Amino acid sequence: MVHSNFRLNGKKFPSSEELKIYAIDLTKEKNEENIAIGQFILEWLDEKEYINVQTSGSTGAPKVISLLKEYVLNSAKATLEYFGLFENTKALLCLPSQYIAGKMILVRAMVGGWDLQTVDPGKSPMKNIDGDFDFTAMVPYQVFHSLEDLHRVKKIIIGGGSIPVKLEEQLQQIDTLAFATYGMTETISHIAVRQINGKEKSKIFSALPKVEFSQSLNCCLKINAVKISSEIVETNDVVELLSPTSFKFLGRIDNVINSGGVKIHPEEVEKKLSTQIEIPFFISSEKDDALSERIVLIVESENLLYLKDFSDAFKALSVYERPKNLYVISKFIYTETEKIRRAETLKTLRSFKSQ
Repeated sequence: MVHSNFRLNGKKFPSSEELKIYAIDLTKEKNEENIAIGQFILEWLDEKEYINVQTSGSTGAPKVISLLKEYVLNSAKATLEYFGLFENTKALLCLPSQYIAGKMILVRAMVGGWDLQTVDPGKSPMKNIDGDFDFTAMVPYQVFHSLEDLHRVKKIIIGGGSIPVKLEEQLQQIDTLAFATYGMTETISHIAVRQINGKEKSKIFSALPKVEFSQSLNCCLKINAVKISSEIVETNDVVELLSPTSFKFLGRIDNVINSGGVKIHPEEVEKKLSTQIEIPFFISSEKDDALSERIVLIVESENLLYLKDFSDAFKALSVYERPKNLYVISKFIYTETEKIRRAETLKTLRSFKSQ
């Protein structure tokens, strides 16, 4: 379960017992991230056949699920194989270790014999650490604030939310190979990736080893990954299925808006607007007597009388996609990994409108 060459913050561990002692020491620190790292290492090394993981709560109430260690190990090995991350890979952990993405960096490092450095999660994690790295993982928010430092990383995977078009354009200007990931806690982190820049860049997600895809009747993705799940995982993500191992992501079915009989994916509209609108925003809908639903734009601004003219930004949209109303919220509700909790944020808007 732990490679003999695994190193954590420069320290090597001749035995699992010495790693346990180090982990126990971490749990006694005041730093929350170090405590989480220590607790997870101890959980990984205990005699139980599973680990407990909390979901992020971006698409529903956060919950704790159990994952078999056998499946977690298989997931880690698939990533090592796909990206060629072998023994002595120098990696950086800068995601919260309470969630699956951070935990999986630790597992890959322990299994693969990596030299892993850790730093507190934050919007600019590389500002707080020196040196070069072979690999790291970040959320889009961190990538945006780390562009000046990414030259120190050979490969980066980006997950935890959609990647704005503007950020993808900026990533074309760096040598670091960047990959968008698709996955969730239930699939033990990512099960598909697409390269964002470089010669192999693509808009299409490709499966990791031993993963296959199909679709439900409503065009949602179904995941068959026998090495990480005993059951087929049915998602709420609408995709264009291109082959049993590739797809194009369109959006979540529970976000789909039916406006005048035209089905609109907010995620697609947001991509078109992301190069034009610099403040946090998202697309939603409200009831309309004629259209059934009409598109609305929700922006985050402390000025609740925000009246910016977005007509130029809307030129990139079709007539059906153009927002009919603008609403302003002083502060969106976010997950700990900086994903907008749309449903909860909209509740604050509805509460305000009803007053």
